[in-house]
Amino acid sequence: MATEVKVPVLPESVSDATIAAWHKKVGDAVKRDENLMDLETDKVVLEVPSPVDGVLKEIKFKEGDTVTSQQLLAIIEEGAAAAAPAPAAEEKKPAAGAQEVQPKADAAKADAAAPASTKPAPAGADALPPGARFTAITQGIDPAAVEGTGRRGAVTKEDLVNYASGKTAGVSGGARPEERVPMTRIRTRIAERLMQSKNSIAMLTSFNEVNLAKVMEMRKELQDDFVKANGIKLGFMSFFAKAAANALQRHPIINASVDGNDIIYHGYADISIAVSTDKGLVTPVLRNVERMGFGDIEKGIAEYAKKARDGKLGLEDLQGGTFTITNGGTFGSLMSTPIVNPPQSAILGMHAIKDRAIVENGQVVAAPMMYIALSYDHRIIDGKDAVLFLVDIKNQLENPHRMLLGM
Repeated sequence: MATEVKVPVLPESVSDATIAAWHKKVGDAVKRDENLMDLETDKVVLEVPSPVDGVLKEIKFKEGDTVTSQQLLAIIEEGAAAAAPAPAAEEKKPAAGAQEVQPKADAAKADAAAPASTKPAPAGADALPPGARFTAITQGIDPAAVEGTGRRGAVTKEDLVNYASGKTAGVSGGARPEERVPMTRIRTRIAERLMQSKNSIAMLTSFNEVNLAKVMEMRKELQDDFVKANGIKLGFMSFFAKAAANALQRHPIINASVDGNDIIYHGYADISIAVSTDKGLVTPVLRNVERMGFGDIEKGIAEYAKKARDGKLGLEDLQGGTFTITNGGTFGSLMSTPIVNPPQSAILGMHAIKDRAIVENGQVVAAPMMYIALSYDHRIIDGKDAVLFLVDIKNQLENPHRMLLGM
């Protein structure tokens, strides 16, 4: 019995998708719910699972093709068994062992002398994404020898670079290889959104700094009890998310958006939390953060982070959002000017925590300090509003008990 595999129903805001990768080929046995392929939209990568057990009989589109909602992708022969591979032809043996050694040695010398760009690709390199494949070829790395940290254990470019760091001597032979690869749809969409933000928003950034000593003391004191109560650790992001939600209620213009000549005020705090993935930055949305407790915030963030790593984020997870928080500090950033994500009007940037000398009660002491930044749409948000919002965030974080009381 033949079973059709179709493109999932796409939301109205997503007109089509690109076939990013086939994980099966014609003749392969497949299991029910096993991922057949990845579809890349402007926002997320969607997995297309097999609806039945059987054998992949026909593939209608190749990698890189564009498809639309409910279009036929493949046909599976339900209940069929995969064909056994043909027996390998018997290898011809040389008449004498000495006659075989010299050609192999010559081939090894020729391969070592050849530029990296002309060497044959290592086994398994063809299955890698373009950037990772290029690294595997130029560095002469067998992907099977590298432990993958990507989705489903996939080997990423970063894995190959880290693996190569201990064996770089003499690999490239002075070659200067290059490779041109097209942007993914997600990266293309990110570029479009950034240019839209730059060209349509009068953006300005204000800065402040926060002493996180009391937040760190509270985390240390209550961590064990928090884990017992919620089954998850108490992190820094929940403090910032809750502080932002409280401040947005007191400074509603920061939570507003522009629609033509109108300003739309939102009576809720749907906060987009920036999450970095192999394919780019995504911003899943925590809904109604003003009503959430710290445990719910931490669970929500952890769930989105896992879904992002596994490529399981849905379009509904990314839509909406009235305000964004991004944390460049996880990568070591000390200060930045984050870019507003339209139609939102502001974004809060967190950065690395560093011990710095400050004056406290007339004494110079070391304190864990973080620079925070607020980029905002100056068309509707005045500098005074932005500064007062940042000061509100600072006061809550430096006095976290006030946050718990909604003050």
